[in-house]
Amino acid sequence: MSQRQIIQACEQFRKSKMQFVQEVADFASSQQNIKSLQEAGVISLLQPLILDVVPGIRQTAALALGRMADNNHNLAEAVVRGEILPDLVHSVSTQNRFYKKAAAFVLRAVAKHSSELSQAVVASGGVDALVLCLEEFDPAVKEAAAWALGVIARHNATLAQSVVDGGAVPLLVLSLLEPEMSLKRIAASTLSDICKHTPELAQTVVDTGAIAHLAQLIFNPDAKLKRQVFSALSQISKHSTSLAEMVVEAEIFPAAVVCLRDPDEYVKKNVATLMREVVKHTPELSQLIVNCGGLGVVIDYLGNCHGSLRLPGIMMLGYVAAHSESLAMAVIVSKGVSQLALCLSEESEDHIRAATVWSLGQIGHHSPEHAKAVATANLLPRLLQLYMDANSSEDLQNKSKKALKIILQKCTDLPALEPLLYDAPSNIVKHVACQFSKVLPHDSKARRLFVTSGALKKVQEIEAEPGSPLQEYINAINSCFPEEIVRYYSPGYPEALLERLDNYQPA
Repeated sequence: MSQRQIIQACEQFRKSKMQFVQEVADFASSQQNIKSLQEAGVISLLQPLILDVVPGIRQTAALALGRMADNNHNLAEAVVRGEILPDLVHSVSTQNRFYKKAAAFVLRAVAKHSSELSQAVVASGGVDALVLCLEEFDPAVKEAAAWALGVIARHNATLAQSVVDGGAVPLLVLSLLEPEMSLKRIAASTLSDICKHTPELAQTVVDTGAIAHLAQLIFNPDAKLKRQVFSALSQISKHSTSLAEMVVEAEIFPAAVVCLRDPDEYVKKNVATLMREVVKHTPELSQLIVNCGGLGVVIDYLGNCHGSLRLPGIMMLGYVAAHSESLAMAVIVSKGVSQLALCLSEESEDHIRAATVWSLGQIGHHSPEHAKAVATANLLPRLLQLYMDANSSEDLQNKSKKALKIILQKCTDLPALEPLLYDAPSNIVKHVACQFSKVLPHDSKARRLFVTSGALKKVQEIEAEPGSPLQEYINAINSCFPEEIVRYYSPGYPEALLERLDNYQPA
Protein backbone atom coordinates (compact mmCIF):
# COMPACT_ATOMS: atom_id res chain seq x y z
CA MET A 1 0.00 0.00 0.00
CA SER A 2 1.48 3.37 -1.03
CA GLN A 3 1.81 6.41 1.19
CA ARG A 4 -0.64 8.20 -1.08
CA GLN A 5 -3.33 5.59 -0.41
CA ILE A 6 -2.76 5.85 3.33
CA ILE A 7 -3.12 9.63 3.14
CA GLN A 8 -6.27 9.28 1.03
CA ALA A 9 -7.75 6.83 3.56
CA CYS A 10 -7.02 9.23 6.43
CA GLU A 11 -8.43 12.14 4.45
CA GLN A 12 -11.54 10.14 3.66
CA PHE A 13 -11.93 9.29 7.35
CA ARG A 14 -11.59 12.97 8.28
CA LYS A 15 -14.17 13.96 5.67
CA SER A 16 -16.53 11.24 6.88
CA LYS A 17 -16.23 12.45 10.47
CA MET A 18 -16.89 16.02 9.39
CA GLN A 19 -19.88 14.95 7.35
CA PHE A 20 -21.20 12.91 10.27
CA VAL A 21 -20.99 15.70 12.86
CA GLN A 22 -22.47 18.23 10.43
CA GLU A 23 -25.40 15.98 9.61
CA VAL A 24 -26.02 15.16 13.28
CA ALA A 25 -25.89 18.90 14.11
CA ASP A 26 -28.45 19.54 11.36
CA PHE A 27 -30.69 16.68 12.51
CA ALA A 28 -30.50 17.90 16.12
CA SER A 29 -31.93 21.28 15.08
CA SER A 30 -35.36 19.66 14.80
CA GLN A 31 -37.23 18.36 17.81
CA GLN A 32 -38.80 15.54 15.80
CA ASN A 33 -35.38 13.94 15.17
CA ILE A 34 -34.26 13.86 18.78
CA LYS A 35 -35.80 10.50 19.68
CA SER A 36 -34.25 8.81 16.64
CA LEU A 37 -30.84 10.29 17.45
CA GLN A 38 -31.17 9.06 21.04
CA GLU A 39 -32.10 5.54 19.93
CA ALA A 40 -29.15 5.48 17.52
CA GLY A 41 -26.74 6.11 20.40
CA VAL A 42 -25.38 9.25 18.78
CA ILE A 43 -24.09 10.77 22.02
CA SER A 44 -21.55 8.00 22.54
CA LEU A 45 -20.45 8.42 18.92
CA LEU A 46 -19.96 12.16 19.38
CA GLN A 47 -18.01 11.86 22.64
CA PRO A 48 -14.58 11.08 21.12
CA LEU A 49 -15.12 13.65 18.40
CA ILE A 50 -15.13 16.61 20.79
CA LEU A 51 -11.41 15.83 21.31
CA ASP A 52 -10.68 15.32 17.61
CA VAL A 53 -7.47 16.77 16.21
CA VAL A 54 -9.43 18.70 13.58
CA PRO A 55 -10.85 21.95 15.06
CA GLY A 56 -13.89 21.97 12.77
CA ILE A 57 -14.89 18.48 13.84
CA ARG A 58 -14.44 19.32 17.52
CA GLN A 59 -16.63 22.41 17.46
CA THR A 60 -19.33 20.87 15.23
CA ALA A 61 -19.47 17.81 17.50
CA ALA A 62 -19.92 20.15 20.47
CA LEU A 63 -22.63 22.06 18.60
CA ALA A 64 -24.48 18.80 17.88
CA LEU A 65 -24.26 17.76 21.55
CA GLY A 66 -25.54 21.14 22.62
CA ARG A 67 -28.54 21.01 20.32
CA MET A 68 -29.48 17.52 21.47
CA ALA A 69 -29.12 18.40 25.17
CA ASP A 70 -31.02 21.65 24.64
CA ASN A 71 -34.02 19.82 23.18
CA ASN A 72 -34.32 16.95 25.63
CA HIS A 73 -33.87 16.52 29.37
CA ASN A 74 -32.96 12.83 29.03
CA LEU A 75 -30.23 13.59 26.50
CA ALA A 76 -28.84 16.27 28.80
CA GLU A 77 -28.65 13.62 31.51
CA ALA A 78 -26.99 11.25 29.03
CA VAL A 79 -24.29 13.87 28.36
CA VAL A 80 -23.61 14.03 32.09
CA ARG A 81 -23.64 10.24 32.54
CA GLY A 82 -21.30 9.82 29.59
CA GLU A 83 -18.74 11.99 31.40
CA ILE A 84 -18.49 14.25 28.38
CA LEU A 85 -18.48 17.48 30.39
CA PRO A 86 -14.99 17.05 31.97
CA ASP A 87 -13.44 16.51 28.53
CA LEU A 88 -15.31 19.48 27.13
CA VAL A 89 -14.37 21.76 30.03
CA HIS A 90 -10.72 20.64 30.15
CA SER A 91 -10.11 21.50 26.50
CA VAL A 92 -11.72 24.97 26.59
CA SER A 93 -8.55 26.76 27.66
CA THR A 94 -6.56 25.48 24.68
CA GLN A 95 -9.13 25.76 21.91
CA ASN A 96 -10.17 28.51 19.53
CA ARG A 97 -13.09 30.92 19.95
CA PHE A 98 -15.47 28.82 17.87
CA TYR A 99 -14.96 25.82 20.13
CA LYS A 100 -15.34 27.96 23.26
CA LYS A 101 -18.65 29.28 22.03
CA ALA A 102 -19.88 25.75 21.22
CA ALA A 103 -18.68 24.44 24.61
CA ALA A 104 -20.51 27.25 26.43
CA PHE A 105 -23.65 26.31 24.49
CA VAL A 106 -23.35 22.67 25.62
CA LEU A 107 -22.94 23.72 29.27
CA ARG A 108 -25.99 26.00 29.01
CA ALA A 109 -28.05 23.33 27.26
CA VAL A 110 -27.34 20.83 30.04
CA ALA A 111 -27.73 23.27 32.92
CA LYS A 112 -31.07 24.73 31.88
CA HIS A 113 -33.12 21.61 32.64
CA SER A 114 -32.71 21.34 36.43
CA SER A 115 -30.63 22.36 39.43
CA GLU A 116 -29.18 18.82 39.55
CA LEU A 117 -27.85 19.08 36.01
CA SER A 118 -26.56 22.57 36.75
CA GLN A 119 -24.74 21.16 39.74
CA ALA A 120 -23.17 18.55 37.44
CA VAL A 121 -21.91 21.38 35.22
CA VAL A 122 -20.41 23.13 38.26
CA ALA A 123 -18.85 19.88 39.52
CA SER A 124 -17.17 19.34 36.15
CA GLY A 125 -15.41 22.70 36.42
CA GLY A 126 -17.88 24.35 34.07
CA VAL A 127 -18.03 27.67 35.92
CA ASP A 128 -14.27 28.18 35.78
CA ALA A 129 -14.31 27.39 32.05
CA LEU A 130 -17.15 29.84 31.45
CA VAL A 131 -15.41 32.59 33.44
CA LEU A 132 -12.37 31.98 31.26
CA CYS A 133 -14.60 32.48 28.22
CA LEU A 134 -15.79 35.81 29.67
CA GLU A 135 -12.19 37.01 29.33
CA GLU A 136 -12.14 36.12 25.64
CA PHE A 137 -11.83 39.03 23.20
CA ASP A 138 -14.62 37.75 20.95
CA PRO A 139 -17.97 39.20 22.15
CA ALA A 140 -19.88 36.15 20.85
CA VAL A 141 -17.88 33.90 23.18
CA LYS A 142 -18.50 36.28 26.10
CA GLU A 143 -22.19 36.28 25.33
CA ALA A 144 -22.39 32.46 25.21
CA ALA A 145 -20.52 32.21 28.52
CA ALA A 146 -22.63 34.88 30.26
CA TRP A 147 -25.80 33.15 29.10
CA ALA A 148 -24.65 29.79 30.46
CA LEU A 149 -23.67 31.36 33.80
CA GLY A 150 -27.11 32.96 34.05
CA VAL A 151 -28.83 29.63 33.43
CA ILE A 152 -26.75 28.05 36.21
CA ALA A 153 -27.33 30.93 38.65
CA ARG A 154 -31.09 31.17 38.23
CA HIS A 155 -31.85 27.78 39.81
CA ASN A 156 -30.94 28.47 43.44
CA ALA A 157 -28.71 30.46 45.78
CA THR A 158 -26.06 27.73 46.08
CA LEU A 159 -25.52 27.60 42.32
CA ALA A 160 -25.55 31.39 42.10
CA GLN A 161 -22.89 31.45 44.82
CA SER A 162 -20.79 29.06 42.71
CA VAL A 163 -20.94 31.57 39.86
CA VAL A 164 -19.91 34.38 42.23
CA ASP A 165 -17.09 32.31 43.73
CA GLY A 166 -15.81 31.60 40.23
CA GLY A 167 -15.15 35.32 39.78
CA ALA A 168 -17.84 35.95 37.19
CA VAL A 169 -19.45 39.11 38.62
CA PRO A 170 -16.71 41.69 37.85
CA LEU A 171 -16.44 40.37 34.29
CA LEU A 172 -20.23 40.50 33.86
CA VAL A 173 -20.25 44.11 35.04
CA LEU A 174 -17.48 44.92 32.55
CA SER A 175 -19.58 43.27 29.85
CA LEU A 176 -22.23 45.95 30.44
CA LEU A 177 -19.71 48.43 28.99
CA GLU A 178 -19.13 46.48 25.78
CA PRO A 179 -20.57 47.99 22.58
CA GLU A 180 -22.43 44.82 21.52
CA MET A 181 -26.09 45.14 22.48
CA SER A 182 -26.75 41.40 22.81
CA LEU A 183 -23.82 41.03 25.24
CA LYS A 184 -25.13 43.91 27.37
CA ARG A 185 -28.55 42.24 27.54
CA ILE A 186 -27.20 38.84 28.57
CA ALA A 187 -24.83 40.36 31.16
CA ALA A 188 -27.68 42.34 32.77
CA SER A 189 -29.93 39.26 32.72
CA THR A 190 -27.26 37.12 34.41
CA LEU A 191 -26.63 39.74 37.09
CA SER A 192 -30.40 39.74 37.71
CA ASP A 193 -30.40 35.94 38.07
CA ILE A 194 -27.57 36.14 40.61
CA CYS A 195 -29.14 38.96 42.65
CA LYS A 196 -32.59 37.46 43.00
CA HIS A 197 -31.80 34.80 45.59
CA THR A 198 -30.36 36.47 48.72
CA PRO A 199 -29.32 39.88 50.08
CA GLU A 200 -25.74 38.64 50.29
CA LEU A 201 -25.58 37.76 46.59
CA ALA A 202 -27.19 41.08 45.68
CA GLN A 203 -24.67 42.89 47.88
CA THR A 204 -21.81 41.12 46.09
CA VAL A 205 -23.09 42.44 42.76
CA VAL A 206 -23.55 45.94 44.21
CA ASP A 207 -20.02 45.93 45.63
CA THR A 208 -18.60 45.60 42.11
CA GLY A 209 -20.22 48.89 41.10
CA ALA A 210 -23.02 47.30 39.09
CA ILE A 211 -25.74 49.82 40.05
CA ALA A 212 -24.00 52.80 38.47
CA HIS A 213 -23.47 50.96 35.19
CA LEU A 214 -27.04 49.63 35.15
CA ALA A 215 -28.36 53.13 35.88
CA GLN A 216 -26.65 54.49 32.78
CA LEU A 217 -28.38 51.90 30.61
CA ILE A 218 -31.96 52.93 31.44
CA PHE A 219 -31.58 55.70 28.86
CA ASN A 220 -30.62 53.21 26.14
CA PRO A 221 -33.20 53.01 23.33
CA ASP A 222 -32.99 49.19 23.13
CA ALA A 223 -36.16 47.79 24.75
CA LYS A 224 -34.78 44.29 25.38
CA LEU A 225 -31.79 45.76 27.22
CA LYS A 226 -34.01 48.01 29.36
CA ARG A 227 -36.13 45.00 30.32
CA GLN A 228 -33.08 43.26 31.77
CA VAL A 229 -31.69 46.43 33.39
CA PHE A 230 -34.92 47.13 35.28
CA SER A 231 -35.19 43.46 36.22
CA ALA A 232 -31.68 43.53 37.73
CA LEU A 233 -32.39 46.76 39.64
CA SER A 234 -35.63 45.21 40.95
CA GLN A 235 -33.84 42.08 42.15
CA ILE A 236 -31.29 44.23 43.99
CA SER A 237 -33.92 46.51 45.54
CA LYS A 238 -36.23 43.82 46.85
CA HIS A 239 -33.96 42.44 49.56
CA SER A 240 -33.48 45.29 52.02
CA THR A 241 -33.96 48.97 52.70
CA SER A 242 -30.23 49.67 52.35
CA LEU A 243 -30.04 48.02 48.92
CA ALA A 244 -33.16 49.87 47.75
CA GLU A 245 -31.67 53.14 48.97
CA MET A 246 -28.48 52.44 47.01
CA VAL A 247 -30.54 52.00 43.85
CA VAL A 248 -32.42 55.25 44.55
CA GLU A 249 -29.15 57.10 45.28
CA ALA A 250 -27.98 56.23 41.75
CA GLU A 251 -30.63 58.73 40.62
CA ILE A 252 -32.73 56.09 38.90
CA PHE A 253 -35.80 58.25 39.57
CA PRO A 254 -37.58 60.12 38.10
CA ALA A 255 -36.12 58.78 34.82
CA ALA A 256 -37.47 55.30 35.58
CA VAL A 257 -40.97 56.71 36.12
CA VAL A 258 -40.90 58.13 32.60
CA CYS A 259 -40.12 54.62 31.31
CA LEU A 260 -43.58 53.52 32.48
CA ARG A 261 -44.74 55.15 29.24
CA ASP A 262 -42.31 53.09 27.14
CA PRO A 263 -43.93 51.35 24.13
CA ASP A 264 -42.57 47.96 25.25
CA GLU A 265 -45.00 46.31 27.71
CA TYR A 266 -42.29 44.31 29.49
CA VAL A 267 -40.14 47.38 30.04
CA LYS A 268 -43.18 48.95 31.71
CA LYS A 269 -43.88 45.84 33.77
CA ASN A 270 -40.29 45.71 35.03
CA VAL A 271 -40.34 49.42 35.88
CA ALA A 272 -43.54 48.88 37.88
CA THR A 273 -41.84 45.94 39.59
CA LEU A 274 -38.84 48.10 40.48
CA MET A 275 -41.14 50.75 41.96
CA ARG A 276 -42.98 48.08 43.96
CA GLU A 277 -39.70 46.70 45.35
CA VAL A 278 -38.54 50.18 46.36
CA VAL A 279 -41.73 51.49 47.98
CA LYS A 280 -42.38 48.41 50.09
CA HIS A 281 -39.50 49.11 52.47
CA THR A 282 -40.17 52.46 54.14
CA PRO A 283 -42.56 55.46 54.09
CA GLU A 284 -39.63 57.66 53.03
CA LEU A 285 -38.90 55.59 49.92
CA SER A 286 -42.61 55.55 49.12
CA GLN A 287 -42.80 59.31 49.51
CA LEU A 288 -39.87 59.73 47.14
CA ILE A 289 -41.69 57.78 44.42
CA VAL A 290 -44.91 59.73 45.08
CA ASN A 291 -42.99 63.02 44.80
CA CYS A 292 -41.66 61.87 41.41
CA GLY A 293 -45.23 61.56 40.15
CA GLY A 294 -45.09 57.79 40.45
CA LEU A 295 -48.68 57.25 41.59
CA GLY A 296 -50.38 58.92 38.65
CA VAL A 297 -48.15 57.16 36.14
CA VAL A 298 -48.71 53.74 37.72
CA ILE A 299 -52.49 54.29 37.79
CA ASP A 300 -52.40 55.28 34.11
CA TYR A 301 -50.32 52.18 33.43
CA LEU A 302 -52.94 49.98 35.11
CA GLY A 303 -55.57 51.47 32.84
CA ASN A 304 -53.60 50.58 29.72
CA CYS A 305 -52.65 46.95 30.38
CA HIS A 306 -54.26 43.70 31.47
CA GLY A 307 -53.51 40.38 33.13
CA SER A 308 -50.20 39.68 34.84
CA LEU A 309 -48.77 42.95 33.53
CA ARG A 310 -51.00 44.71 36.06
CA LEU A 311 -49.80 42.78 39.09
CA PRO A 312 -46.71 44.83 40.11
CA GLY A 313 -48.62 48.11 39.71
CA ILE A 314 -51.53 46.84 41.81
CA MET A 315 -49.16 45.74 44.58
CA MET A 316 -47.17 48.98 44.37
CA LEU A 317 -50.32 50.97 45.24
CA GLY A 318 -50.96 48.65 48.19
CA TYR A 319 -47.44 48.98 49.55
CA VAL A 320 -47.53 52.79 49.30
CA ALA A 321 -50.92 52.95 51.04
CA ALA A 322 -49.87 50.57 53.81
CA HIS A 323 -47.23 52.92 55.23
CA SER A 324 -49.35 55.84 56.47
CA GLU A 325 -52.70 57.66 56.33
CA SER A 326 -51.21 60.44 54.20
CA LEU A 327 -49.73 58.07 51.62
CA ALA A 328 -52.99 56.11 51.47
CA MET A 329 -54.84 59.37 50.91
CA ALA A 330 -52.41 60.21 48.11
CA VAL A 331 -53.45 56.96 46.42
CA ILE A 332 -57.13 57.87 46.86
CA VAL A 333 -56.66 61.41 45.52
CA SER A 334 -54.82 60.00 42.49
CA LYS A 335 -57.96 57.94 41.74
CA GLY A 336 -56.24 54.72 42.72
CA VAL A 337 -59.38 53.18 44.27
CA SER A 338 -61.47 53.49 41.12
CA GLN A 339 -58.65 51.99 39.05
CA LEU A 340 -58.31 49.06 41.47
CA ALA A 341 -62.09 48.59 41.30
CA LEU A 342 -61.77 48.38 37.52
CA CYS A 343 -58.97 45.82 37.82
CA LEU A 344 -61.13 43.76 40.17
CA SER A 345 -64.03 43.72 37.72
CA GLU A 346 -61.92 43.02 34.62
CA GLU A 347 -59.49 40.37 35.87
CA SER A 348 -60.41 36.70 36.16
CA GLU A 349 -57.17 35.28 37.59
CA ASP A 350 -57.51 34.71 41.32
CA HIS A 351 -53.95 35.71 42.19
CA ILE A 352 -54.43 39.10 40.52
CA ARG A 353 -57.77 39.64 42.25
CA ALA A 354 -56.18 38.60 45.57
CA ALA A 355 -53.46 41.24 45.14
CA THR A 356 -56.14 43.82 44.29
CA VAL A 357 -58.27 43.16 47.37
CA TRP A 358 -55.11 43.23 49.51
CA SER A 359 -54.25 46.67 48.14
CA LEU A 360 -57.80 47.90 48.77
CA GLY A 361 -57.48 46.72 52.36
CA GLN A 362 -54.22 48.65 52.76
CA ILE A 363 -55.94 51.80 51.48
CA GLY A 364 -59.16 51.50 53.50
CA HIS A 365 -57.99 50.41 56.94
CA HIS A 366 -56.52 53.71 58.16
CA SER A 367 -59.53 55.87 59.04
CA PRO A 368 -63.27 56.39 58.37
CA GLU A 369 -62.37 58.72 55.49
CA HIS A 370 -60.16 56.07 53.87
CA ALA A 371 -62.78 53.37 54.42
CA LYS A 372 -65.46 55.60 52.88
CA ALA A 373 -63.37 55.98 49.71
CA VAL A 374 -63.44 52.21 49.28
CA ALA A 375 -67.07 51.82 50.38
CA THR A 376 -68.44 54.52 48.06
CA ALA A 377 -66.83 52.73 45.11
CA ASN A 378 -69.30 49.93 45.92
CA LEU A 379 -66.45 47.56 46.69
CA LEU A 380 -67.69 46.10 49.99
CA PRO A 381 -70.34 43.87 48.35
CA ARG A 382 -67.72 42.79 45.80
CA LEU A 383 -65.27 41.84 48.55
CA LEU A 384 -68.04 39.90 50.27
CA GLN A 385 -68.90 38.12 47.03
CA LEU A 386 -65.28 37.04 46.48
CA TYR A 387 -65.07 35.83 50.09
CA MET A 388 -68.31 33.84 49.81
CA ASP A 389 -67.66 32.42 46.33
CA ALA A 390 -66.81 28.71 46.56
CA ASN A 391 -64.91 29.02 43.28
CA SER A 392 -62.49 31.58 44.73
CA SER A 393 -59.06 30.25 45.67
CA GLU A 394 -58.26 29.91 49.36
CA ASP A 395 -55.83 32.82 49.15
CA LEU A 396 -58.43 35.05 47.49
CA GLN A 397 -61.04 34.12 50.09
CA ASN A 398 -58.66 34.83 52.97
CA LYS A 399 -57.48 38.16 51.56
CA SER A 400 -61.06 39.24 50.77
CA LYS A 401 -62.16 38.36 54.31
CA LYS A 402 -59.25 40.21 55.89
CA ALA A 403 -59.66 43.29 53.68
CA LEU A 404 -63.40 43.37 54.38
CA LYS A 405 -62.89 43.19 58.14
CA ILE A 406 -60.19 45.86 58.39
CA ILE A 407 -62.19 48.25 56.19
CA LEU A 408 -65.44 47.59 58.09
CA GLN A 409 -63.73 48.31 61.39
CA LYS A 410 -63.14 51.90 60.21
CA CYS A 411 -66.17 52.44 58.01
CA THR A 412 -68.88 54.83 59.29
CA ASP A 413 -70.66 55.28 55.95
CA LEU A 414 -73.91 53.62 56.99
CA PRO A 415 -75.64 53.47 53.57
CA ALA A 416 -72.63 51.53 52.26
CA LEU A 417 -72.71 49.18 55.25
CA GLU A 418 -76.41 48.44 55.13
CA PRO A 419 -76.45 45.93 52.19
CA LEU A 420 -74.05 43.71 54.13
CA LEU A 421 -76.67 43.19 56.83
CA TYR A 422 -78.69 41.18 54.32
CA ASP A 423 -76.04 39.09 52.63
CA ALA A 424 -73.08 38.60 54.95
CA PRO A 425 -72.44 35.64 57.28
CA SER A 426 -72.43 36.25 61.02
CA ASN A 427 -68.64 36.64 61.29
CA ILE A 428 -68.88 39.64 58.91
CA VAL A 429 -72.25 40.95 60.16
CA LYS A 430 -70.62 41.25 63.58
CA HIS A 431 -68.30 44.00 62.28
CA VAL A 432 -71.16 45.72 60.42
CA ALA A 433 -73.35 45.73 63.52
CA CYS A 434 -70.44 47.07 65.58
CA GLN A 435 -70.14 50.10 63.30
CA PHE A 436 -73.89 50.79 63.43
CA SER A 437 -73.78 50.57 67.23
CA LYS A 438 -71.06 53.26 67.26
CA VAL A 439 -72.71 55.72 64.85
CA LEU A 440 -76.47 55.49 65.52
CA PRO A 441 -76.40 56.87 69.09
CA HIS A 442 -75.02 60.17 67.78
CA ASP A 443 -76.93 60.66 64.51
CA SER A 444 -80.73 61.15 64.54
CA LYS A 445 -81.00 61.27 60.73
CA ALA A 446 -79.16 57.99 60.49
CA ARG A 447 -81.55 56.47 63.05
CA ARG A 448 -84.61 57.55 61.01
CA LEU A 449 -83.07 56.18 57.80
CA PHE A 450 -82.15 52.96 59.61
CA VAL A 451 -85.83 52.42 60.39
CA THR A 452 -87.34 53.50 57.08
CA SER A 453 -84.88 51.48 54.99
CA GLY A 454 -85.82 48.27 56.77
CA ALA A 455 -82.41 47.86 58.38
CA LEU A 456 -83.83 47.84 61.94
CA LYS A 457 -86.24 45.09 60.93
CA LYS A 458 -83.36 43.11 59.47
CA VAL A 459 -81.34 43.48 62.66
CA GLN A 460 -84.20 41.95 64.64
CA GLU A 461 -84.12 38.92 62.33
CA ILE A 462 -80.44 38.20 62.92
CA GLU A 463 -79.92 35.08 65.02
CA ALA A 464 -77.12 35.70 67.49
CA GLU A 465 -75.96 33.56 70.40
CA PRO A 466 -76.82 35.06 73.77
CA GLY A 467 -73.82 36.82 75.28
CA SER A 468 -71.90 36.90 71.98
CA PRO A 469 -70.33 40.16 70.71
CA LEU A 470 -72.89 40.19 67.88
CA GLN A 471 -75.77 40.04 70.38
CA GLU A 472 -74.20 42.87 72.36
CA TYR A 473 -73.98 45.03 69.22
CA ILE A 474 -77.64 44.25 68.39
CA ASN A 475 -78.63 45.25 71.92
CA ALA A 476 -76.66 48.50 71.55
CA ILE A 477 -78.44 49.23 68.25
CA ASN A 478 -81.85 48.49 69.76
CA SER A 479 -81.15 50.81 72.67
CA CYS A 480 -80.99 53.70 70.18
CA PHE A 481 -84.75 53.33 69.46
CA PRO A 482 -87.96 53.46 71.51
CA GLU A 483 -88.91 50.05 72.82
CA GLU A 484 -92.25 49.98 70.98
CA ILE A 485 -90.51 50.56 67.61
CA VAL A 486 -88.06 47.74 68.24
CA ARG A 487 -90.93 45.49 69.28
CA TYR A 488 -92.94 46.48 66.17
CA TYR A 489 -90.12 45.32 63.87
CA SER A 490 -89.35 42.16 65.80
CA PRO A 491 -90.21 38.81 64.15
CA GLY A 492 -93.69 37.61 65.05
CA TYR A 493 -94.96 40.97 66.22
CA PRO A 494 -97.58 41.40 63.42
CA GLU A 495 -98.94 37.92 64.24
CA ALA A 496 -99.09 38.84 67.89
CA LEU A 497 -101.08 41.96 67.02
CA LEU A 498 -103.49 39.94 64.89
CA GLU A 499 -103.93 37.45 67.72
CA ARG A 500 -104.75 40.28 70.09
CA LEU A 501 -107.21 41.56 67.52
CA ASP A 502 -108.86 38.14 67.29
CA ASN A 503 -109.14 37.91 71.05
CA TYR A 504 -110.28 41.50 71.52
CA GLN A 505 -113.85 41.90 72.69
CA PRO A 506 -115.33 45.37 72.13
CA ALA A 507 -117.02 46.89 75.19
